[in-house]
Amino acid sequence: MLDIADELHRWVQDGRDFAVATVVAVGGSAPRPVGAALAVDTDGTVVGSVSGGCVEGAVYDLCVQALQDGEAVRERFGYSDEDAFAVGLTCGGVIEVLVTPVYADQPLFAAGLTAAARGEAVALARVARGPAELLGRALLVHPDGTYEGSLGAMDEGGLHGTDEGALGRPPRLDRTSAAQARALLDAGRTGSVEISEDGSHCPGGLTLFVESSVPPPRMIVFGAVDFAAALVRAGKFLGYRVTVCDARPVFATRSRFPDADEIVVDWPHRYLLRTATDERTVLCVLTHDAKFDIPLLREALRLPVAFVGAMGSRRTHEDRNRRLREAGVAERDLARLRSPIGLDLGGRTPEETALSIAAEIVALRNGGSGMPLTGSVAPIHRAGQRASVA
Repeated sequence: MLDIADELHRWVQDGRDFAVATVVAVGGSAPRPVGAALAVDTDGTVVGSVSGGCVEGAVYDLCVQALQDGEAVRERFGYSDEDAFAVGLTCGGVIEVLVTPVYADQPLFAAGLTAAARGEAVALARVARGPAELLGRALLVHPDGTYEGSLGAMDEGGLHGTDEGALGRPPRLDRTSAAQARALLDAGRTGSVEISEDGSHCPGGLTLFVESSVPPPRMIVFGAVDFAAALVRAGKFLGYRVTVCDARPVFATRSRFPDADEIVVDWPHRYLLRTATDERTVLCVLTHDAKFDIPLLREALRLPVAFVGAMGSRRTHEDRNRRLREAGVAERDLARLRSPIGLDLGGRTPEETALSIAAEIVALRNGGSGMPLTGSVAPIHRAGQRASVA
């Protein structure tokens, strides 16, 4: 659901009821990852996708039915080898979707969609497998661990005979589910967890599907050079929040980098030390000037970021490595440096170079080989791949 939060947020603001189908499990060569969503409103308008086309018609019908009867439903779609045009995933994969009706007057879903549309961190946890009366029930979990909603009854007896409701405390199921959702949110992950119906940590009773919405990851491009403008555009296309940093104010200007989210005039290593990074951050060093590169890379290679790459010829690369060793960079840290940056695409223009760099970032992030798929026997869609850059 949060996969298409921008559109659904507008629907909620317009007072439109809708049903949303979310991919909660995949197997084989599924075309869309866990978390992909398709929604249908009462007028029949559709946004999103769960399969790239092969089962969209059937999912559409499920959404229409959910709007009519107000019940959540889980459905499995698999490979159909008898008729390529039948309902089924002709790519050979399997997906399971959770279809949930959402009404404009439901504050929990409205709050979750609003937060996700604003780029705020939030997790939406829904019961994806379990007793029919719990299917689709939701919690909205915030980074500080507070949450809204309930997965179970809040009557005097609590949930399934527990006595916690009588003490004015939330049922154990809610507390445990919120804790599990927060753990996934902290990691920026979307996925499923199993918990028991009484709320203990023992798996086997319920499957909880947790969608995490986190602020976009950062790409910091060091060096306001011609290649940087093309890389900024590529980074934005991939969903990064892109910063350009250069110590030279005549080059680091809005007119040269209109697509950047932020332009910083500062010495690169000094800016890196004062700005926030995390394990999703991508650092691209395009300056290939030792007075900028060495102090910057010395700091960058010590940080737990996702990617550190540096531009330059092979001769520049060898000289840079020598200087970094002399500056005290350990071999284990130096091994993290992607240099010369990018995959070998044979390109020369700024746009081709940016594509090469972006391709290496995507391959590293998803465990790809960077080799052509033609002739490969490895799965095209690897387990655990997601649509987001988290």
